[in-house]
Amino acid sequence: MDVSLIIALLLGVSIFVTFAGLARVLSSPGEAIDDRLGRYATRENFAYTFVTEESLAEIEHADLVGWLDKRVHKRAEASGLLIELARADLKLTPGEWSLVTVGTIILMGILGLMIFRNPILAVGTAIVGLFLPRFYLRYRQRQRRIAFGNQLPDAIVLLANSLRAGYSLLQGMEVLSREMPPPISIEFDRVIREIGLGLTNEAALANLQNRIQSDDLDMMITAINIQAEIGGNMAEILDILAHTIRERVRIQGEIRVLTAQQTLSGTIISLLPAILSVILFILNPEYMSVLYKTTCGWIMLGAAALMVALGYFAMRKIMQIEV
Repeated sequence: MDVSLIIALLLGVSIFVTFAGLARVLSSPGEAIDDRLGRYATRENFAYTFVTEESLAEIEHADLVGWLDKRVHKRAEASGLLIELARADLKLTPGEWSLVTVGTIILMGILGLMIFRNPILAVGTAIVGLFLPRFYLRYRQRQRRIAFGNQLPDAIVLLANSLRAGYSLLQGMEVLSREMPPPISIEFDRVIREIGLGLTNEAALANLQNRIQSDDLDMMITAINIQAEIGGNMAEILDILAHTIRERVRIQGEIRVLTAQQTLSGTIISLLPAILSVILFILNPEYMSVLYKTTCGWIMLGAAALMVALGYFAMRKIMQIEV
């Protein structure tokens, strides 16, 4: 079969998978509700009729994403994928995440084949595509954790003022869910809904910490739990905690400013060999082919990648200053 035909077929499949995933993610809230209800009921003349277990199984198997969800849900729960998606606030099911991953692998493989015209290097770019969704997931989690940490001192002060005004802890968290911007409003709204479904305050706050994984939030939750056990002036405790967190955030910001140049230099130096290699390969493929056509070349590539990675992580470790 012609290589161009293979590329066209793979490109078509990847485009279909990508747009199918985007359509699921960007669907309106009403469509999302209809989709959820559709898992348990059929709709005729704008009325829902609940179905039997047999019909439910047929509905789930008829939908590709539902079929994938059924197959990968337990594995995703065991591997922690569900909590990872919740930490990144990605409105994706395990089946949809699997489709996105497969689409990225296919797309990167096609790009590698189109650029390098070499099946081995195309496999390498496809492997890179396997890790790209995971990198994006980590990036979303990190950005969300930073945003939550920046909002937390103001949220603690607002909660303390609510307690002084005579509100209960649950009512104070409702104020946070209404008045604070995302992501902190979203997370405390989840806490309120979990408590409404029967969880204790301690369990709901523990779930919040599991989603955010913030040391500052852990201090706040610990203070709330201790106050619930032994009593005390909760508003005053929260004020002291907010001041402590603000000072910690300020010092961390100063450290980031002082180490920004070194961090950027380390990133540029680490990426420079890879960028130059790609440019040289595009300009003179025959010259660079020695690196991947001979055993010695593969050894040199592996050793170079290992040394660059070690240098990058060593520099990052030096720049990490705990406060």
